[in-house]
Amino acid sequence: MQISRRHFLGGSLLVGAAVYFGAGWPGDAAEAAGFPVTLPDAEWRKKLTSGQYTVLRRQGTEAPFSSPLNKEHRAGVFACAGCEQKLFSSKTKFDSGTGWPSFWQPLPRAVGTSTDNDIGYERTEVHCARCGGHLGHVFDDGPRPTGKRYCMNGVALRFTAA
Repeated sequence: MQISRRHFLGGSLLVGAAVYFGAGWPGDAAEAAGFPVTLPDAEWRKKLTSGQYTVLRRQGTEAPFSSPLNKEHRAGVFACAGCEQKLFSSKTKFDSGTGWPSFWQPLPRAVGTSTDNDIGYERTEVHCARCGGHLGHVFDDGPRPTGKRYCMNGVALRFTAA
């Protein structure tokens, strides 16, 4: 799948606007939702890099094609960078051409979803079921067998080779 220059620039502007405006800056929505792993905001800031904090705790988005995990093709597991919850098997990873690590299915009970209208249209946000960290979004344009594309921010993930 190739992306035209116009689509890339337009998408980059949308992503930039979402990051700049904080995509809602929910505060500590994960804590309020009662996830099994919660930390005060100051502890998340200590535990995570700046990029991880922006994505996981403030629903930011990393720049497309910036994650080294796009080129990760070894057997293994992708886990939440915030709490180490195992999220995706490498067996479900595919190259979507979008610039973010993509998967057609998460591990059982690993993620949750919610409705996100932060950039002017409805999307389905994906978060870690354990700590509530924002991971990315899921779309209905993925490969078989699910037809889903879990478009994840690489900075929100940690890869462990099998």
